[in-house]
Amino acid sequence: MSQLSVEVSNNPPAEPTTGFADVFFVVPGDLATPTGGYGYDLRLIAELGVLGLKVDVIQLAAGFPFPDSAALEQAQQVFADLPADALVIVDGLALGALPDLAERAAQRLRLIAMCHHPLALETGLNSAQRTHFWQSEKRSPAAVEAVIVTSRDTADSLRTQLNVPADKITVAEPGTDPQVFAPCDGDPPILLTLASLTRRKGHNYLLEALAQITELPWSARFVGSDELDPEWAAQIRVQVQHLGLQDRVEITGAVDEDDVSEAFRNADLFVLPSLYEGYGMAFAEALAFGLPIVAARAGAVPQLVPANAGILVPPADVQSLATVLAGVLAAPGARHKLQDGARTAGAQLPRWHHTAGKVAALIARLRG
Repeated sequence: MSQLSVEVSNNPPAEPTTGFADVFFVVPGDLATPTGGYGYDLRLIAELGVLGLKVDVIQLAAGFPFPDSAALEQAQQVFADLPADALVIVDGLALGALPDLAERAAQRLRLIAMCHHPLALETGLNSAQRTHFWQSEKRSPAAVEAVIVTSRDTADSLRTQLNVPADKITVAEPGTDPQVFAPCDGDPPILLTLASLTRRKGHNYLLEALAQITELPWSARFVGSDELDPEWAAQIRVQVQHLGLQDRVEITGAVDEDDVSEAFRNADLFVLPSLYEGYGMAFAEALAFGLPIVAARAGAVPQLVPANAGILVPPADVQSLATVLAGVLAAPGARHKLQDGARTAGAQLPRWHHTAGKVAALIARLRG
């Protein structure tokens, strides 16, 4: 995804002025954070601008969804300073942790929740945290006028687990830019994983699976930030050494967009056994580059990756993952067949103007 420049403010106008925003967009932390959720927000904001909408971006403190007292105080001030009746999209990473504030703010603002996936479905939460988020996220959506989600799977979760009415939900799947297909002719094949080093992405299961197939020719690249969960990222690096894979697995850390594109172009197979995905923008990018996929059957992944483009295994199932990887690597013909399916699927992916069009239509409807 292209890097885009978006003006961010911590001081929205107290009263409407000439050029008053069509919509405010409230995000926690830095919009440039290299995750799918932030990437979605950043690109959506830019595409809404292309459609002629004025979007004012307001940045909350970092630390969500576990805000400290200073972050909560700042959030309260931000919402208090917004002009009455303003239309405000709030990223769910913050809104899901602010039910009290959401209920108060809804009395004078018109709130739209942006839910990438329920916070309670994040990997690594203890039982108390998970219960807290389920309770919190049942209150926050009830206070808003609409909810934007990035997949049908997340829409289903909101309806069935958070009791959000279907007519309140707009599904605006991420767009994907068209790409030149990767040739997939590496010798040995290069396995690409693009994801931040966090527990939900399943790098640990992939490493265990790779350790079982060292007799086959392959090399692997793990591309993604190690700053979101440094302790876990350090454990992954130790695991590589412990399994003796240091000569075959490269962990790059975060890279710029040009390097991401190069990684896709040079790869032969995309592998990411996430335990859950609200959508899975990395999978869409892999399809856009025509890469065959091996992944876990989790969250929205089965809706995104068709059977003729990838093979899905149960989440956290190391043996199944190793067996599938061995089969795909040992049978170039089967891999090339999946490659053909990926190219077909990649050509049919929605584009970003489709995403922005759905959100713009929602904004127009709410503004009357």
